[in-house]
Amino acid sequence: MNGWPGPDYPVAVKPVLVVGGANVDVKARTSERLVGATSNPGLVDRTPGGVGRNVAENIARLGTKVSLVTAVGADADGAWLLAETASAGVDVGHAARVGTRTGAYVAVLDVDGELVAGVSDMAAVDALTPELVPETLVAAAALVVVDGNLPSPTVAHVLEAAARAGVRVVLDPVSVPKAARIEPLLDGNVFAVTPNEDELAALGSVEKLHAHGVEVVWVRRGASGSLLSTPDGETVLEAPETTTVDVTGAGDAMLGAFCHRLVEGASLVDAATYGHRAAALTVASSQTVRRDLRAKMAR
Repeated sequence: MNGWPGPDYPVAVKPVLVVGGANVDVKARTSERLVGATSNPGLVDRTPGGVGRNVAENIARLGTKVSLVTAVGADADGAWLLAETASAGVDVGHAARVGTRTGAYVAVLDVDGELVAGVSDMAAVDALTPELVPETLVAAAALVVVDGNLPSPTVAHVLEAAARAGVRVVLDPVSVPKAARIEPLLDGNVFAVTPNEDELAALGSVEKLHAHGVEVVWVRRGASGSLLSTPDGETVLEAPETTTVDVTGAGDAMLGAFCHRLVEGASLVDAATYGHRAAALTVASSQTVRRDLRAKMAR
């Protein structure tokens, strides 16, 4: 795949490196209030997805150079997914094509756009082994974002490589089971962790994470805002008011925008506030990643 089909970037600018999942999203939204155990009328859409991939696309659409290391199947879905991601401005030159089928995520949303149920098939991401993430790539990054869907040995490899190179790592736990799996790996190698409240419980507590060397703990609370805990203290941030169309991808937009502002040199509070704005815009759209995000954020 090509490098940078999006904006022109200065050669000296280091990219953000995202290591994580990419899959095909299938979103089914009912046109009326969902009734269980029966067929419901509605709309079904197919889009590029995956936590790591979505974060990378959001970063690219906001204007920051970004590279994605992921694994997709050696099938038509994998080729389509990488082509769509590259066309959004993400460097997918280090993505691996593996023998398994491309991952998929199926989401069922009610008429209000809220998630009713979701099923993930992440077999391809399990094939993203440490040797597929070159240490030189990690060392050359301005910031590394790690998707908690990765196998534990790969998470450990990326954290250790980043620590040796002095590169900051932002880690998204993704889910409660994944948070519990990566908790033993956090000792001194992670700059920021971005759990929701359930994932935080699996990781222990804000205080425990700080004790393990995590400098920033950003606890995301959906429509209730977030808690940002840093060496300077705690800040409670409110979520902007918005109209919910589809909640899919809101957290990925929030994280991508946060990372975009960090590498621009913004303060942690400013970066988190910017992340909330991106999430609110994404919730108000039917797109998992808004194609007009940069223009909307500039207003």
